[in-house]
Amino acid sequence: MSPTPRNTAWNRPRSLLLTFLAALVPLLAATLAATPAAARTQAPGAVPAATLTEVTGFGDNPSNLQMYVYAPVNVSAHPAVVVAVHYCTGSGPAMYSGTEWASLADRYGFVVVYPSVTRASKCFDVSSPQALKRGGGSDPVGIKSMVDWTARTYGADPGRIFATGISSGAMMTNVLLGDYPDVFAAGAAFSGVPFGCFATADGSEWNSACSGGTVTHSPQQWGDLVRGAYPGYAGPRPRMQVWHGTDDDVLRYPNFGEEIKQWTNVLGVGQTPAATDSPAAGWTRTRYGSTGDQAPVEAVSLQGVGHNLYSYGMASRALTFFGLDGSGSGPQPGACRVTATTSAWNTGLTASVTLTNTGTTAFTGWQLAFTLPAGQTITNGWGATYAPASGAVTATNASYNGTLAPNASVTIGYQAGHTGNSAAPAAFTLNGKACTAG
Repeated sequence: MSPTPRNTAWNRPRSLLLTFLAALVPLLAATLAATPAAARTQAPGAVPAATLTEVTGFGDNPSNLQMYVYAPVNVSAHPAVVVAVHYCTGSGPAMYSGTEWASLADRYGFVVVYPSVTRASKCFDVSSPQALKRGGGSDPVGIKSMVDWTARTYGADPGRIFATGISSGAMMTNVLLGDYPDVFAAGAAFSGVPFGCFATADGSEWNSACSGGTVTHSPQQWGDLVRGAYPGYAGPRPRMQVWHGTDDDVLRYPNFGEEIKQWTNVLGVGQTPAATDSPAAGWTRTRYGSTGDQAPVEAVSLQGVGHNLYSYGMASRALTFFGLDGSGSGPQPGACRVTATTSAWNTGLTASVTLTNTGTTAFTGWQLAFTLPAGQTITNGWGATYAPASGAVTATNASYNGTLAPNASVTIGYQAGHTGNSAAPAAFTLNGKACTAG
């Protein structure tokens, strides 16, 4: 994928000095030509504003990635951070030049990190066992170090860290959200494959079965691959937006459906879209879990489009999904408080959940997700049926529709028959954000 660019011996005679300077000028010119948009810095402080800058010494970096940062002149206090990951044969500077993330940062005040591969293929490692495990090594560890450096340097908002990428970068977006669900709030993957689909055990960077669209799993199996990257993690999971062209001949179109299966399962939402529309000619957009711009999962299919689907304007739509453009069109919960109790085994499970909007504007519609203890199945909670796999810690959800004004609260109760043990859910999230207990 190749997007279109945007875009000392000073006491010697004076004659010797002039000769030295004359020789130095072309060397400087050649260096500038090799890195036209980049300036280097070793400093621990903020990089020069409105300049793509390479940062070195940013932290643990087992696969020798390069880090480029773009910070606008008007960078916000406690800014959001967007990690923009390039395609095979690409680079951080090429991603900077070929996408509009820098111009969007100028407009909205966030910081952009552009990781850059140094290995010959210029493809990110989304295949090795090390890459598919939190802290396992390889590229994801280096990218996490880049995020940490940026967060420290700019005092970034830890709840507004996002990842996006094209092709190999889209695959890495899936991997980052699986490895580091506690770091990233959401991702947008353009022409990618599910987390774990490209896995290999022989050191190869390429998985022909996955690229050919022949690797299929159930939603539960796909979800388990993601959950296996960070065993024991029970916190909120990042939202996901996926894009794919129906005529993709590099990472074939069935991967799009497998990504949807994976992330709807991870986020505990159903396979049936909550909304379907066509925001542009030939586009079909489906949303899962809610109907707003910040739904848990959003998928955009482009009819008749090949692998190189990315074009200007798409990053703006991803920015809306991230919630960084101030659109506010999706549910924007303030906070929720949760109380949950269990009754005797033979009478079922009871719980009450109190939601409080601590924001300044009303929001309409929300989605509660909760994690069941291993081996437990709940039926008829909030009028729906939930049947997680026996013995698995499985995320599931319930929806309650209505408008909640600022400072208002609503309490929802349920009683449900169940099998397995009688423990109440241990954690709840509201639209992907963790609720507090009590």
